[in-house]
Amino acid sequence: MNKISGLKFHTESREELLPDFAADFPYIASYVEFSRYTGHLVPWHWHKAIELFYLESGKLEYQTPKGKTVFSAGSGGLVNSNVLHMTTPPAPDEKSVQLLHIFDTSLIAGSHGSRIEKKYILPITAAPQIELFALHPDIPAHAKVLELIKEAFRFSNEEIGYELKIREALSAIWIMLYELLLPHLETGMKSDKNDERLKTMMIYIHEHFADKLRISDIASAAYLSERECFRIFHDYLHTTPTEYIRNYRLQKACQMLAGDRQSITDIGRACGLGSSSYFGKIFREYADCTPVEYRKKWQDSIRNCPK
Repeated sequence: MNKISGLKFHTESREELLPDFAADFPYIASYVEFSRYTGHLVPWHWHKAIELFYLESGKLEYQTPKGKTVFSAGSGGLVNSNVLHMTTPPAPDEKSVQLLHIFDTSLIAGSHGSRIEKKYILPITAAPQIELFALHPDIPAHAKVLELIKEAFRFSNEEIGYELKIREALSAIWIMLYELLLPHLETGMKSDKNDERLKTMMIYIHEHFADKLRISDIASAAYLSERECFRIFHDYLHTTPTEYIRNYRLQKACQMLAGDRQSITDIGRACGLGSSSYFGKIFREYADCTPVEYRKKWQDSIRNCPK
């Protein structure tokens, strides 16, 4: 199982780069302990792969453009393909541990255009009304799915037939989810062009965060006016483009402080945050500590945590 402590992105699409996600077996099991995650949150991102998760301990808030959902230990859910989402513990000091199955639907659908894909996969993955589906342990039908999600983490990739067992488990989970999602599929909804426009603007920011960014350039990347740019960021991410840029730069700074040996001044400049004094000021507002203190806390937590 992969222990995840930060996000990486594909160079071209800027969707999340999933470690060890192989073409011949597009699946990974991940373990996220938020106390060891840079910034203690998973920032806005998306991936074509399906995400099935189970919350082992603590609480976790998922946010999508349609709203927020808080999950408690023992609950879980599904994040649909290419859905923008972010996750954060409601309380920073709470020990939140999440287990994730992340997989391409080809693993259970077989070849592109197969009957399974047409009948059971595409109706869900192509449904814009299904972004995040929460599973609660006090609902019997949900509890069965949660048990299967949890049980599938017990397979070891060292055992004979691991790949077949995972595919069988995911197929069983999927058909149960399909039945639960049928009422949602009956409420049709048109795809939202603004979702893709937002992703295009986010990609532009991710590629140019170290530069001096102008709102006009960000809007132009999606062929929008500045007014539309502000509206889409407000309606979908509940923030402004300027605030998103600032937070993204600070998240990158957290990653660099945790993983690089560069000086504080160099990291501030590399993240587009200017002089060391300005970087220190806004970083303290963001993380409630200085960059030096953050680096020390992170290094101490890594040394003291069991492998």
